[in-house]
Amino acid sequence: MARQLSLDESAAPLVPDRASLPKLREAAAGCTACDLYKTGTQTVFGEGTRNAEVMFVGEQPGDQEDLAGKPFVGPAGRLLDEALVDAGIDRKTVYVTNVVKHFKWQARGKRRLHQKPNWSEIAACRPWLDAELAVVEPRVLVCLGATAAQALLGPQFRVTRERGRPVESDLAAHVIATVHPSSILRSDPETREQEYAAFVEDLKVVARFT
Repeated sequence: MARQLSLDESAAPLVPDRASLPKLREAAAGCTACDLYKTGTQTVFGEGTRNAEVMFVGEQPGDQEDLAGKPFVGPAGRLLDEALVDAGIDRKTVYVTNVVKHFKWQARGKRRLHQKPNWSEIAACRPWLDAELAVVEPRVLVCLGATAAQALLGPQFRVTRERGRPVESDLAAHVIATVHPSSILRSDPETREQEYAAFVEDLKVVARFT
């Protein structure tokens, strides 16, 4: 069982040496590096093959992911699946994960509404993401949304300005940012089809590097 950490610590002491994805997933299950473990149902670790050429990184698990214990299985995940098909990418060959591994939410009646993680929560959880990157060593790293992009590429990064274009980074041979699929679901119904098409075009850029 993972040892307990105080809330102001990083997850770094929990990351096992000679890490494999199963070992990382097991260690992360007991993470208390930030206070989100108190309200999240469980740690939602990344999923996919360690030989994946492409790694997708989102912000955090949502309500359905929190309950299932798997990333990108809710509405945004289903939209991502559809877009991957349209872009010619097989989801079974990619690795999907999030910057933050617990669901941060606020009660609204019986609903649990997503809340954006703060920088201390992102920093506490970062060692898990760094470990995933080290094990998988993706050829292409895709940041889904501003939180992931700014966590990995710096707080000044703007997805709206740089989306769909390769970015210089030591994290992978090819690094690209695009919108998070949840933003498409929240968009105006009149523009949703257009925004989805733009998202698919960004993913086609990813496909060209694989």
